[in-house]
Amino acid sequence: MTALGIDFGTTNTVLASVSPEGIAHAHGFHHSGAMQDAVRTALSFRRDTTRGNPPVPDVGPWAIQDFIDSPEETRFLQSFKSFAASPSFSDTAVFTRRYAFEDLMGIFLRRIMARGGLTALPERLVIGRPVTFAGQNPDDALAHRRYVAALQSLGFSDTHFVLEPVAAALYYARSLTRDATVLVGDFGGGTSDFSVLRFSASGAGLAAEALSHSGIGIAGDSFDYRIIDNAVSPLLGKYATYRSWGKRLPVPVHYFASFSRWNELCLMQRPDVLNDLRELARASDDRPQLQALIDLIEGGVSYELYRAVSRLKAELSAAPQAQFQFKLSGLNIDKVIARSDFENWISEDLARIGITVDAALAKAGLEPRDIDQIFLTGGTSYVPAVRRLFDERFPETPVDSGEQLLSIAKGLALVSQSNDISRWSVQA
Repeated sequence: MTALGIDFGTTNTVLASVSPEGIAHAHGFHHSGAMQDAVRTALSFRRDTTRGNPPVPDVGPWAIQDFIDSPEETRFLQSFKSFAASPSFSDTAVFTRRYAFEDLMGIFLRRIMARGGLTALPERLVIGRPVTFAGQNPDDALAHRRYVAALQSLGFSDTHFVLEPVAAALYYARSLTRDATVLVGDFGGGTSDFSVLRFSASGAGLAAEALSHSGIGIAGDSFDYRIIDNAVSPLLGKYATYRSWGKRLPVPVHYFASFSRWNELCLMQRPDVLNDLRELARASDDRPQLQALIDLIEGGVSYELYRAVSRLKAELSAAPQAQFQFKLSGLNIDKVIARSDFENWISEDLARIGITVDAALAKAGLEPRDIDQIFLTGGTSYVPAVRRLFDERFPETPVDSGEQLLSIAKGLALVSQSNDISRWSVQA
Protein backbone atom coordinates (compact mmCIF):
# COMPACT_ATOMS: atom_id res chain seq x y z
CA MET A 1 0.00 0.00 0.00
CA THR A 2 1.52 3.31 -1.08
CA ALA A 3 -1.10 5.73 0.25
CA LEU A 4 -3.64 5.90 3.07
CA GLY A 5 -6.61 8.14 3.82
CA ILE A 6 -7.58 8.68 7.46
CA ASP A 7 -10.86 10.19 8.58
CA PHE A 8 -9.99 10.96 12.20
CA GLY A 9 -13.42 11.94 13.46
CA THR A 10 -14.73 13.08 16.80
CA THR A 11 -17.02 10.06 16.99
CA ASN A 12 -15.64 7.52 14.50
CA THR A 13 -12.38 6.93 12.67
CA VAL A 14 -12.02 5.21 9.28
CA LEU A 15 -8.93 4.11 7.33
CA ALA A 16 -9.20 3.83 3.54
CA SER A 17 -7.02 3.15 0.52
CA VAL A 18 -7.41 2.62 -3.21
CA SER A 19 -7.16 -0.79 -4.88
CA PRO A 20 -5.06 -1.34 -8.04
CA GLU A 21 -8.36 -1.13 -9.94
CA GLY A 22 -8.87 2.41 -8.65
CA ILE A 23 -11.66 1.57 -6.18
CA ALA A 24 -11.61 3.21 -2.76
CA HIS A 25 -12.32 0.85 0.12
CA ALA A 26 -12.35 1.10 3.92
CA HIS A 27 -10.08 -1.15 5.93
CA GLY A 28 -11.95 -3.67 8.02
CA PHE A 29 -11.44 -4.36 11.72
CA HIS A 30 -12.21 -7.75 13.23
CA HIS A 31 -13.79 -7.61 16.66
CA SER A 32 -15.83 -10.26 18.47
CA GLY A 33 -16.25 -12.32 15.32
CA ALA A 34 -17.59 -9.43 13.23
CA MET A 35 -16.10 -7.00 10.73
CA GLN A 36 -16.54 -3.26 11.05
CA ASP A 37 -15.34 -0.42 8.82
CA ALA A 38 -15.66 2.48 11.26
CA VAL A 39 -14.04 2.35 14.70
CA ARG A 40 -15.19 4.46 17.61
CA THR A 41 -12.73 7.28 18.34
CA ALA A 42 -12.26 6.10 21.89
CA LEU A 43 -8.99 5.61 23.71
CA SER A 44 -8.34 3.61 26.86
CA PHE A 45 -5.33 3.36 29.12
CA ARG A 46 -5.27 0.25 31.28
CA ARG A 47 -3.04 0.33 34.31
CA ASP A 48 0.02 -1.93 34.07
CA THR A 49 0.61 -3.41 37.51
CA THR A 50 4.31 -3.94 36.73
CA ARG A 51 6.16 -1.23 38.58
CA GLY A 52 7.32 1.64 36.36
CA ASN A 53 5.58 0.50 33.19
CA PRO A 54 3.31 2.97 31.35
CA PRO A 55 -0.41 2.19 31.04
CA VAL A 56 -1.40 0.01 28.07
CA PRO A 57 -3.46 1.84 25.42
CA ASP A 58 -6.17 0.51 23.15
CA VAL A 59 -8.77 1.96 20.81
CA GLY A 60 -12.33 1.60 19.55
CA PRO A 61 -14.27 -1.48 20.71
CA TRP A 62 -11.17 -2.87 22.43
CA ALA A 63 -10.91 0.31 24.51
CA ILE A 64 -14.59 0.07 25.38
CA GLN A 65 -14.16 -3.56 26.42
CA ASP A 66 -11.19 -2.62 28.62
CA PHE A 67 -13.35 -0.05 30.36
CA ILE A 68 -16.28 -2.44 30.80
CA ASP A 69 -14.05 -5.25 32.11
CA SER A 70 -12.00 -3.16 34.50
CA PRO A 71 -13.34 0.37 35.04
CA GLU A 72 -11.26 0.96 38.17
CA GLU A 73 -8.03 0.17 36.34
CA THR A 74 -8.87 1.91 33.05
CA ARG A 75 -8.89 5.58 32.01
CA PHE A 76 -11.39 6.00 29.16
CA LEU A 77 -11.41 8.97 26.77
CA GLN A 78 -13.85 9.77 23.99
CA SER A 79 -14.45 12.84 21.79
CA PHE A 80 -10.88 13.92 22.65
CA LYS A 81 -10.52 15.39 19.16
CA SER A 82 -12.59 18.28 20.53
CA PHE A 83 -9.51 19.41 22.49
CA ALA A 84 -7.36 19.82 19.36
CA ALA A 85 -7.98 23.55 18.95
CA SER A 86 -8.29 24.43 22.64
CA PRO A 87 -5.47 26.64 24.00
CA SER A 88 -6.72 25.93 27.54
CA PHE A 89 -6.07 22.21 27.13
CA SER A 90 -2.39 21.52 27.65
CA ASP A 91 -2.45 17.92 28.81
CA THR A 92 -4.38 15.42 30.89
CA ALA A 93 -3.33 13.02 33.62
CA VAL A 94 -3.58 9.29 33.07
CA PHE A 95 -2.68 7.69 36.38
CA THR A 96 0.81 9.07 37.09
CA ARG A 97 1.63 10.23 33.56
CA ARG A 98 0.55 13.30 31.59
CA TYR A 99 -0.40 13.31 27.92
CA ALA A 100 -0.69 16.30 25.58
CA PHE A 101 -3.23 16.24 22.77
CA GLU A 102 -0.61 15.27 20.21
CA ASP A 103 0.38 12.34 22.45
CA LEU A 104 -3.23 11.12 22.59
CA MET A 105 -3.70 11.49 18.83
CA GLY A 106 -0.41 9.77 18.04
CA ILE A 107 -1.13 6.87 20.40
CA PHE A 108 -4.65 6.49 18.99
CA LEU A 109 -3.55 6.46 15.33
CA ARG A 110 -0.62 4.11 15.97
CA ARG A 111 -2.90 1.65 17.73
CA ILE A 112 -5.75 1.85 15.24
CA MET A 113 -3.37 1.17 12.34
CA ALA A 114 -2.05 -1.87 14.21
CA ARG A 115 -5.60 -3.06 14.86
CA GLY A 116 -6.27 -2.64 11.13
CA GLY A 117 -3.30 -4.83 10.23
CA LEU A 118 -1.13 -2.02 8.83
CA THR A 119 2.35 -3.16 9.72
CA ALA A 120 4.22 -0.56 7.65
CA LEU A 121 3.66 3.14 7.03
CA PRO A 122 2.43 4.07 3.54
CA GLU A 123 4.47 6.44 1.42
CA ARG A 124 1.71 9.07 1.52
CA LEU A 125 -0.88 9.97 4.14
CA VAL A 126 -3.93 12.12 3.46
CA ILE A 127 -5.84 13.02 6.62
CA GLY A 128 -9.05 14.99 6.92
CA ARG A 129 -9.61 18.03 9.07
CA PRO A 130 -12.72 20.14 9.69
CA VAL A 131 -13.22 23.56 8.14
CA THR A 132 -13.54 24.95 11.66
CA PHE A 133 -12.49 22.95 14.70
CA ALA A 134 -14.80 22.37 17.66
CA GLY A 135 -14.63 24.23 20.93
CA GLN A 136 -15.00 27.69 22.40
CA ASN A 137 -12.95 30.14 20.32
CA PRO A 138 -11.03 27.36 18.54
CA ASP A 139 -7.47 28.06 17.43
CA ASP A 140 -7.29 26.28 14.06
CA ALA A 141 -3.57 26.99 13.66
CA LEU A 142 -2.87 25.39 17.04
CA ALA A 143 -4.91 22.32 16.05
CA HIS A 144 -2.97 22.05 12.80
CA ARG A 145 0.37 22.19 14.65
CA ARG A 146 -0.81 19.51 17.03
CA TYR A 147 -1.89 17.30 14.12
CA VAL A 148 1.51 17.78 12.48
CA ALA A 149 3.35 16.91 15.71
CA ALA A 150 1.27 13.76 16.21
CA LEU A 151 1.85 12.55 12.65
CA GLN A 152 5.56 13.31 12.78
CA SER A 153 5.86 11.25 15.94
CA LEU A 154 4.53 8.29 13.96
CA GLY A 155 7.10 8.75 11.21
CA PHE A 156 4.91 10.03 8.36
CA SER A 157 6.86 12.19 5.92
CA ASP A 158 4.60 12.81 2.90
CA THR A 159 1.52 14.12 4.71
CA HIS A 160 -1.38 16.17 3.33
CA PHE A 161 -4.42 17.72 5.02
CA VAL A 162 -7.74 17.92 3.16
CA LEU A 163 -10.97 19.52 4.35
CA GLU A 164 -13.44 16.80 5.27
CA PRO A 165 -16.41 18.09 3.21
CA VAL A 166 -14.12 18.44 0.17
CA ALA A 167 -13.12 14.79 0.51
CA ALA A 168 -16.79 13.80 0.75
CA ALA A 169 -17.60 15.90 -2.31
CA LEU A 170 -14.86 14.30 -4.39
CA TYR A 171 -16.13 10.86 -3.43
CA TYR A 172 -19.72 11.81 -4.26
CA ALA A 173 -18.66 13.30 -7.62
CA ARG A 174 -17.87 9.84 -8.98
CA SER A 175 -21.60 9.47 -9.68
CA LEU A 176 -21.93 12.75 -11.60
CA THR A 177 -22.43 12.52 -15.36
CA ARG A 178 -22.87 16.23 -16.11
CA ASP A 179 -21.70 19.62 -14.92
CA ALA A 180 -22.99 20.39 -11.45
CA THR A 181 -22.56 22.80 -8.57
CA VAL A 182 -22.66 20.72 -5.40
CA LEU A 183 -23.14 21.71 -1.77
CA VAL A 184 -21.73 19.15 0.66
CA GLY A 185 -22.67 19.07 4.33
CA ASP A 186 -20.51 16.96 6.64
CA PHE A 187 -22.14 16.44 10.05
CA GLY A 188 -19.72 14.80 12.44
CA GLY A 189 -19.58 14.55 16.19
CA GLY A 190 -17.80 17.85 16.84
CA THR A 191 -18.32 20.03 13.76
CA SER A 192 -20.68 20.72 10.88
CA ASP A 193 -18.76 21.67 7.74
CA PHE A 194 -19.91 22.82 4.33
CA SER A 195 -18.22 23.17 0.95
CA VAL A 196 -19.49 24.32 -2.42
CA LEU A 197 -17.72 22.79 -5.42
CA ARG A 198 -18.28 23.12 -9.15
CA PHE A 199 -17.74 19.94 -11.16
CA SER A 200 -17.28 19.97 -14.93
CA ALA A 201 -17.54 16.78 -16.97
CA SER A 202 -15.47 16.44 -20.13
CA GLY A 203 -13.78 13.82 -22.25
CA ALA A 204 -10.74 14.10 -20.02
CA GLY A 205 -12.76 13.21 -16.92
CA LEU A 206 -14.26 15.25 -14.14
CA ALA A 207 -12.69 18.58 -13.25
CA ALA A 208 -13.46 20.21 -9.91
CA GLU A 209 -13.16 23.69 -8.45
CA ALA A 210 -13.74 24.54 -4.79
CA LEU A 211 -15.81 27.73 -4.52
CA SER A 212 -16.23 28.18 -0.75
CA HIS A 213 -16.09 26.58 2.67
CA SER A 214 -17.71 27.26 6.04
CA GLY A 215 -17.88 25.43 9.33
CA ILE A 216 -19.06 25.59 12.92
CA GLY A 217 -18.26 23.64 16.08
CA ILE A 218 -21.82 22.33 16.48
CA ALA A 219 -22.83 18.78 15.56
CA GLY A 220 -23.75 15.44 17.09
CA ASP A 221 -22.00 15.97 20.42
CA SER A 222 -23.83 19.31 20.77
CA PHE A 223 -27.15 17.53 20.29
CA ASP A 224 -26.09 14.96 22.91
CA TYR A 225 -25.29 17.83 25.26
CA ARG A 226 -28.83 19.18 24.87
CA ILE A 227 -30.35 15.81 25.75
CA ILE A 228 -28.21 15.40 28.86
CA ASP A 229 -28.67 19.01 29.92
CA ASN A 230 -32.46 18.80 29.67
CA ALA A 231 -33.23 15.19 30.58
CA VAL A 232 -30.39 14.13 32.92
CA SER A 233 -28.73 17.08 34.65
CA PRO A 234 -31.92 18.36 36.35
CA LEU A 235 -32.05 15.03 38.21
CA LEU A 236 -28.44 15.47 39.35
CA GLY A 237 -28.82 18.82 41.05
CA LYS A 238 -28.62 21.26 38.15
CA TYR A 239 -31.16 23.49 39.90
CA ALA A 240 -30.02 22.64 43.44
CA THR A 241 -29.00 25.22 46.00
CA TYR A 242 -26.59 25.18 48.94
CA ARG A 243 -26.17 27.25 52.10
CA SER A 244 -23.16 29.53 52.53
CA TRP A 245 -22.76 32.20 55.23
CA GLY A 246 -26.49 32.31 55.84
CA LYS A 247 -27.37 32.62 52.19
CA ARG A 248 -28.91 30.11 49.79
CA LEU A 249 -26.96 30.04 46.53
CA PRO A 250 -27.34 28.06 43.30
CA VAL A 251 -24.87 25.27 42.65
CA PRO A 252 -22.44 26.58 39.96
CA VAL A 253 -23.70 25.62 36.51
CA HIS A 254 -20.23 24.89 35.11
CA TYR A 255 -20.29 21.46 36.76
CA PHE A 256 -23.28 20.49 34.64
CA ALA A 257 -21.89 22.03 31.45
CA SER A 258 -18.85 19.80 31.86
CA PHE A 259 -20.90 16.75 32.83
CA SER A 260 -22.99 17.14 29.67
CA ARG A 261 -20.02 17.15 27.27
CA TRP A 262 -18.25 13.88 26.46
CA ASN A 263 -14.82 15.42 26.06
CA GLU A 264 -15.00 17.24 29.40
CA LEU A 265 -16.69 14.52 31.45
CA CYS A 266 -13.47 12.53 31.75
CA LEU A 267 -11.69 15.60 33.14
CA MET A 268 -14.14 15.82 36.05
CA GLN A 269 -12.60 12.70 37.59
CA ARG A 270 -10.15 14.85 39.54
CA PRO A 271 -9.85 15.04 43.34
CA ASP A 272 -10.33 18.83 43.42
CA VAL A 273 -13.58 18.67 41.43
CA LEU A 274 -14.99 15.78 43.47
CA ASN A 275 -14.00 17.40 46.78
CA ASP A 276 -15.74 20.65 45.80
CA LEU A 277 -18.89 18.74 44.86
CA ARG A 278 -18.87 16.87 48.17
CA GLU A 279 -18.66 20.19 50.05
CA LEU A 280 -21.61 21.52 48.04
CA ALA A 281 -23.61 18.33 48.69
CA ARG A 282 -23.06 18.58 52.45
CA ALA A 283 -24.43 22.13 52.44
CA SER A 284 -27.41 21.39 50.20
CA ASP A 285 -30.98 20.29 50.83
CA ASP A 286 -30.68 18.43 47.50
CA ARG A 287 -27.83 16.26 48.74
CA PRO A 288 -29.13 12.97 47.20
CA GLN A 289 -29.13 14.51 43.73
CA LEU A 290 -25.62 15.90 44.07
CA GLN A 291 -24.40 12.64 45.57
CA ALA A 292 -25.77 10.84 42.49
CA LEU A 293 -23.77 13.26 40.32
CA ILE A 294 -20.62 12.48 42.34
CA ASP A 295 -21.26 8.74 42.06
CA LEU A 296 -21.71 8.97 38.30
CA ILE A 297 -18.50 10.95 37.84
CA GLU A 298 -16.49 8.63 40.08
CA GLY A 299 -17.98 5.61 38.32
CA GLY A 300 -16.74 6.79 34.91
CA VAL A 301 -20.12 6.34 33.26
CA SER A 302 -19.45 8.27 30.07
CA TYR A 303 -19.77 5.25 27.81
CA GLU A 304 -22.99 3.91 29.38
CA LEU A 305 -24.57 7.36 29.21
CA TYR A 306 -23.30 7.82 25.66
CA ARG A 307 -24.99 4.58 24.57
CA ALA A 308 -28.30 5.61 26.13
CA VAL A 309 -28.23 9.04 24.48
CA SER A 310 -27.14 7.65 21.10
CA ARG A 311 -29.92 5.08 21.21
CA LEU A 312 -32.47 7.81 21.99
CA LYS A 313 -31.26 10.00 19.10
CA ALA A 314 -31.44 7.10 16.66
CA GLU A 315 -34.96 6.17 17.76
CA LEU A 316 -36.13 9.79 17.54
CA SER A 317 -34.83 9.90 13.96
CA ALA A 318 -37.22 7.08 13.09
CA ALA A 319 -40.23 7.81 15.32
CA PRO A 320 -42.06 10.82 16.82
CA GLN A 321 -41.18 9.70 20.36
CA ALA A 322 -38.85 7.27 22.11
CA GLN A 323 -38.20 5.80 25.54
CA PHE A 324 -35.13 7.19 27.28
CA GLN A 325 -33.71 4.73 29.78
CA PHE A 326 -30.64 5.10 31.95
CA LYS A 327 -30.09 3.52 35.34
CA LEU A 328 -26.89 3.71 37.33
CA SER A 329 -25.63 4.79 40.76
CA GLY A 330 -28.88 6.03 42.28
CA LEU A 331 -30.19 7.58 39.07
CA ASN A 332 -33.11 5.89 37.36
CA ILE A 333 -34.47 7.52 34.19
CA ASP A 334 -37.28 5.85 32.31
CA LYS A 335 -39.43 8.30 30.41
CA VAL A 336 -40.77 9.12 26.98
CA ILE A 337 -39.01 11.89 25.04
CA ALA A 338 -40.91 13.45 22.13
CA ARG A 339 -39.08 14.36 18.93
CA SER A 340 -40.70 17.80 19.18
CA ASP A 341 -39.03 18.32 22.59
CA PHE A 342 -35.66 17.23 21.22
CA GLU A 343 -36.02 19.58 18.25
CA ASN A 344 -36.91 22.41 20.60
CA TRP A 345 -33.77 21.70 22.65
CA ILE A 346 -31.54 21.86 19.56
CA SER A 347 -33.36 24.75 17.85
CA GLU A 348 -30.60 27.29 18.57
CA ASP A 349 -27.96 24.86 17.32
CA LEU A 350 -29.95 24.30 14.11
CA ALA A 351 -30.31 28.04 13.59
CA ARG A 352 -26.53 28.50 13.85
CA ILE A 353 -25.94 25.61 11.46
CA GLY A 354 -28.35 27.25 9.02
CA ILE A 355 -26.41 30.52 9.22
CA THR A 356 -23.23 28.58 8.44
CA VAL A 357 -24.88 27.01 5.35
CA ASP A 358 -25.90 30.50 4.23
CA ALA A 359 -22.32 31.68 4.71
CA ALA A 360 -21.01 28.99 2.36
CA LEU A 361 -23.42 30.19 -0.34
CA ALA A 362 -22.58 33.86 0.24
CA LYS A 363 -18.83 33.20 0.01
CA ALA A 364 -19.41 31.41 -3.31
CA GLY A 365 -21.58 34.29 -4.55
CA LEU A 366 -24.50 31.93 -5.17
CA GLU A 367 -28.21 31.74 -4.45
CA PRO A 368 -30.02 28.55 -3.36
CA ARG A 369 -31.35 28.10 -6.92
CA ASP A 370 -27.74 27.89 -8.19
CA ILE A 371 -27.08 24.63 -6.31
CA ASP A 372 -27.70 21.57 -8.50
CA GLN A 373 -27.08 18.82 -5.95
CA ILE A 374 -26.77 18.53 -2.19
CA PHE A 375 -24.85 15.69 -0.56
CA LEU A 376 -25.10 15.13 3.19
CA THR A 377 -22.76 12.85 5.08
CA GLY A 378 -21.97 12.03 8.71
CA GLY A 379 -24.13 10.38 11.35
CA THR A 380 -25.93 13.57 12.42
CA SER A 381 -27.32 13.97 8.88
CA TYR A 382 -29.86 11.29 9.87
CA VAL A 383 -31.58 13.71 12.27
CA PRO A 384 -34.86 14.74 10.56
CA ALA A 385 -34.56 18.37 11.66
CA VAL A 386 -31.16 18.58 9.92
CA ARG A 387 -32.58 17.21 6.68
CA ARG A 388 -35.53 19.61 6.95
CA LEU A 389 -33.12 22.53 7.19
CA PHE A 390 -31.96 21.77 3.63
CA ASP A 391 -35.41 20.94 2.28
CA GLU A 392 -36.62 24.37 3.41
CA ARG A 393 -33.64 26.29 2.05
CA PHE A 394 -33.35 24.37 -1.22
CA PRO A 395 -36.90 23.24 -2.09
CA GLU A 396 -36.02 22.49 -5.74
CA THR A 397 -32.64 20.83 -5.18
CA PRO A 398 -32.21 17.05 -4.83
CA VAL A 399 -30.70 16.02 -1.48
CA ASP A 400 -28.61 12.85 -1.51
CA SER A 401 -26.82 10.95 1.21
CA GLY A 402 -24.97 7.68 1.47
CA GLU A 403 -22.09 5.93 3.18
CA GLN A 404 -22.41 8.48 5.96
CA LEU A 405 -19.52 7.00 7.93
CA LEU A 406 -17.23 6.10 5.02
CA SER A 407 -17.49 8.76 2.31
CA ILE A 408 -14.88 11.11 3.78
CA ALA A 409 -12.23 8.41 4.24
CA LYS A 410 -12.85 7.04 0.75
CA GLY A 411 -12.62 10.56 -0.66
CA LEU A 412 -9.33 11.09 1.15
CA ALA A 413 -8.03 7.84 -0.32
CA LEU A 414 -9.00 9.02 -3.81
CA VAL A 415 -7.24 12.34 -3.22
CA SER A 416 -4.11 10.42 -2.24
CA GLN A 417 -3.86 9.18 -5.83
CA SER A 418 -3.89 12.68 -7.33
CA ASN A 419 -0.89 13.91 -9.28
CA ASP A 420 -1.79 17.44 -8.21
CA ILE A 421 -2.61 16.83 -4.56
CA SER A 422 -1.55 20.33 -3.53
CA ARG A 423 -4.69 21.84 -5.07
CA TRP A 424 -6.78 20.05 -2.43
CA SER A 425 -4.42 20.40 0.52
CA VAL A 426 -4.68 23.00 3.28
CA GLN A 427 -1.76 24.19 5.36
CA ALA A 428 -3.44 25.68 8.45
